[in-house]
Amino acid sequence: MLKITLKRSYIGRPEKQRRVLRSLGLRKIGQTVIKEDVPSIRGMINKVPHLVEVQEVKEG
Repeated sequence: MLKITLKRSYIGRPEKQRRVLRSLGLRKIGQTVIKEDVPSIRGMINKVPHLVEVQEVKEG
C-alpha cells in the first residue's frame, strides 16, 4: 500500500497534472490517501512527483 500526501498546491499547474491529482483523490494541501501499490498508481505518481510525498505502508 502507498500513503500519498499532497505537499504543494496545483494552482498554476497544467490541466493534465490537476486531473492526475483529482483522480488520486487529492484536493487539499496536506490531504493523505492510501492506495494500492499497482503500476497504474505508480505511473500517476510519476507524473506529479514534485507535488506529492509517497510512503510505503504495510498492510494490516
